Amino acid sequence: MRWPSVRLGDLCRLKHGCAFKSQYFESHGPFVLLTPGNFNEEGGYRDQGDKTKFYVGDIPAGFILDEGDLLVAMTEQAPGLLGSSALIPASNLFLHNQRLGRVVGLDEHRLNKRFLYYVFNTQGVRHQISASASGTKVRHTAPERIASVLMLLPPLDTQERIADILSAYDDLIENNRRRMALLEEAAQQLYREWFVRLRFPGHEHTRMIDGVPEGWERKRVTEVAEVNRESVPASFDGEIAYVDISSVTPGIINGTTTYDFKNAPSRARRVVRHGDIIWSCVRPNRRSHAAIWQPPPNLIASTGFAVITPRTVPTSFLYEAVTTDAFVGYLENHARGAAYPAVVAGDFERAELLLAPATLVRTFAEQADYLLSLGRTLGLQNDGLRAARDLLLPRLMSGEIAV
Repeated sequence: MRWPSVRLGDLCRLKHGCAFKSQYFESHGPFVLLTPGNFNEEGGYRDQGDKTKFYVGDIPAGFILDEGDLLVAMTEQAPGLLGSSALIPASNLFLHNQRLGRVVGLDEHRLNKRFLYYVFNTQGVRHQISASASGTKVRHTAPERIASVLMLLPPLDTQERIADILSAYDDLIENNRRRMALLEEAAQQLYREWFVRLRFPGHEHTRMIDGVPEGWERKRVTEVAEVNRESVPASFDGEIAYVDISSVTPGIINGTTTYDFKNAPSRARRVVRHGDIIWSCVRPNRRSHAAIWQPPPNLIASTGFAVITPRTVPTSFLYEAVTTDAFVGYLENHARGAAYPAVVAGDFERAELLLAPATLVRTFAEQADYLLSLGRTLGLQNDGLRAARDLLLPRLMSGEIAV
């Protein structure tokens, strides 16, 4: 039996957030100010790392979010984000701003909130929300427009079973993400212990000369690596997987966009290969960087990245070396421009690194490479889980697959 089509506004309503004053935004604070940038295109909340905004001013009543609140992006802060949704992961931490609509007044006898979260991720509903948007520079919609969106409404018990199936995939994806973060942290801690705190194997018997272990030396990045070695030729013909700066958070590429090269953004030019490191030149304090490990052959990065290709040191060692607090501080000090402080390739090339003897670097890399490889395996697992979930989603929502 075909399920009835109903207006979203007949089952719930969306509430506008608060227009929090920008002068109270800080880099640290008790409350995270949510923006559409905190939402994945595929749906779900993501931590923006150093891009996170905190609010330290007075907070009007009713705009501190609770765990389980469902929000919808009403502004297209980045391509694909308009209409994306997220379930808030914790209470008394996140603030609801005016670019997001909060689901309230839900008729729980007819509509399951988790099911509605997945409804917002269906292509038909997202297209309706996108069609309701206006504006030329930044497209946006409003709660009363989203209220007119049509959705299929299965029985409540069917909604719950569909939500259970899809959330099982999301739980596995999130578990893998956490494991990837732990692997990244393990590599960082090992590097800091050996090469920052200088408590490397055998340090007790190593003489210090001017604060540096004997046999160690300082070299510039350009002596051990190349920066921006290769660009896509203008004659290239084919499909690319494009990495934009907005898709990279510390240590993670959150997604790529597929383009036919002739229709790709003009900045899609940096060729990246296995073992390369990408580092955003814009606002280095945000730490938008990642190590490229077993990528697809057509992966292309924005010219807004510096692509660092190791020559004489392992990727795992160089990646940890160019992502330390000290290295980020060096980039911040060399950034130019007020609105969009940025560094250039030469700043990376001239940066100094402390290099240990090759045997110690290799010993570190043996352990760190394993962590990188395991993280990449988990990433591939997540790609497969997302593909399976996204294949199921429209079929479950349409009733094509019975549950």
